[in-house]
Amino acid sequence: MAIIILMGPKHSGKTSTGRELAKILKSSFYDLDQLMEERTGKNVRELYKTGEELFQREEMAALRDLLENCQNAVVLSLSGSIIDNPRAMALLKNESIKNCTVYLEVSAGTAWQRIVSQGELPPFLEAETPAESKEKHHLLHERRANDYKKIAFYSICAEGKSAVELAEELCNLIQ
Repeated sequence: MAIIILMGPKHSGKTSTGRELAKILKSSFYDLDQLMEERTGKNVRELYKTGEELFQREEMAALRDLLENCQNAVVLSLSGSIIDNPRAMALLKNESIKNCTVYLEVSAGTAWQRIVSQGELPPFLEAETPAESKEKHHLLHERRANDYKKIAFYSICAEGKSAVELAEELCNLIQ
């Protein structure tokens, strides 16, 4: 089994790029957030509000279920916070799983604009003032970006590119 794993910050284009890549490769596509929602009956925002520890347990359980039950090559879009979940990351590093990790890189400013354009901030970015939320996001984004770069087999710039363009670029890299 081979898995192409797309990772990156919230709103970096993981899901839309993953869907397009799966079409090109004629493989299955899975979104970890959606798998978590199917398992729990709660959207990821509600799940996160129940506590980060529970969120991470569900994140790991959904990932484990996919990895244990998947028989063919797939494209998988991870949740933006998975880099902070050591148990889930350990599953991804399992040597029996052939995977290709791809970091979709966007600037903190681009990610922030995409998050803000969605309306309500995710719970992990809530703060007393908008400026504090933005600063919290920037620090989190930069720390996670460094961590993603350390484990990614490929890093590609996702700034200003459509999902189709990113999927085609990825296809060229992995083939």
